[in-house]
Amino acid sequence: MIPPVLTHPLLSGVTSVRHAFFTREGGVSEGLYQGLNVGRGSGDDPHAVAENRRRAAAVFGREEVDLLTCHQIHSAIAQVATAPFGEARPEGDAVVTTKAGLICGVLTADCAPVLLADAHGGVVAAVHAGWKGALAGGVEAAVVAMEGEGARRERMVAVVGPCIGVASYEVGLEFLARFVSEDPSAGAFFHPGASDDKRRFDLTGYVLSRISRSGVGQADALGLDTYGEERFFSNRRAVHRQESDYGRLLSAIMLV
Repeated sequence: MIPPVLTHPLLSGVTSVRHAFFTREGGVSEGLYQGLNVGRGSGDDPHAVAENRRRAAAVFGREEVDLLTCHQIHSAIAQVATAPFGEARPEGDAVVTTKAGLICGVLTADCAPVLLADAHGGVVAAVHAGWKGALAGGVEAAVVAMEGEGARRERMVAVVGPCIGVASYEVGLEFLARFVSEDPSAGAFFHPGASDDKRRFDLTGYVLSRISRSGVGQADALGLDTYGEERFFSNRRAVHRQESDYGRLLSAIMLV
């Protein structure tokens, strides 16, 4: 079975690029991981994860070995890939390549996936931008790495995929304080919560602001809430349900 995917016109209109934002549909995992769990760091059956990754790679017409994902650590580390990673999972939160046929992928379960492309320069990237990574400059690190491979910021297009929505992302005042202490402009992305000591954080809006500040030519978002829709895996939803673990979604991009 080939899993269904979500796409965005900004990237679909680029003939030299293929991209996909996957849901949890179309996989073989069971239980907490029901569906297309591609997280090798989860507690899922490794054979099921491998089959799910094989199915995801098949969407791009490639083998599982061509699907490159990092050991994600909520950092501003971008890995430039020139060949398959093999069994290794280098630490980092972005994968960049100029090689056709290599699939740059990131895993999320509420964090924001960002797919970028400079078709003219022949460079693509996938970024894992949770709040820690976004605040640390993960998007900017990927843009710099793309530039190092010949891309130009003004030619880049970027799309933010499914992530936790502002209506679902309530945080405390200490979270707000940490953000504005490191990035004063971040205050614009915090909205009133259910009580005076709570705020709702707009992760998509904040990530888009970082993309804009980095000089990327065009950017948009799918605007889908992973917490609010059961077709997505969600860390926060799993915590609220007192579940012991959760699956990971894949977002990926490839030069053809």
